[in-house]
Amino acid sequence: MANLRGKVEAEVELKSPADKFFKIWRSETHKLPTVSSKNVQGLKVHEGDWDQHGAIKIWNYTVDGKSEVFKEKVEFDDDNMSFTLHGTEGHVFDAWKVFKPACKLVPKEQGSVAKLSIEYEKYKASDPNPDKYMAFFIDMTKDIDAHILSARRKKDRGMDVIICEVVLYYA
Repeated sequence: MANLRGKVEAEVELKSPADKFFKIWRSETHKLPTVSSKNVQGLKVHEGDWDQHGAIKIWNYTVDGKSEVFKEKVEFDDDNMSFTLHGTEGHVFDAWKVFKPACKLVPKEQGSVAKLSIEYEKYKASDPNPDKYMAFFIDMTKDIDAHILSARRKKDRGMDVIICEVVLYYA
């Protein structure tokens, strides 16, 4: 009998610091429909609060041009800057009994690495691997990284203006 359990994994090099990236997932997931609008069209809390371990959220998203829904219960590991989304309902369960996306952030001297994974269990051997969902996860990860960098550039530009004003004022 074929093994129906599997795991797809990917690593994404990020220019943003691990703590800033983790913060988006830990306490600012409500921003994802804006940060990655081509992927996530809606996200709401069904039970709990945005930053609460064990909160249940409902996602409206697009994969391969199709609108789908995913209901998950989130598990955070603050010490290791990681999270797991335990799927409970949604379109993914048409092909899989188990669907658990996860991310672990690893700080680097400059930037960080997002180690992404999706654990799954198929109903039957002919069911597909969740490769298109990993592509979605990677794309959303890149969007979050770009958002963090954009916010930092805006903040840096604002500081440049303040510094210039101070220099001109005292000159």
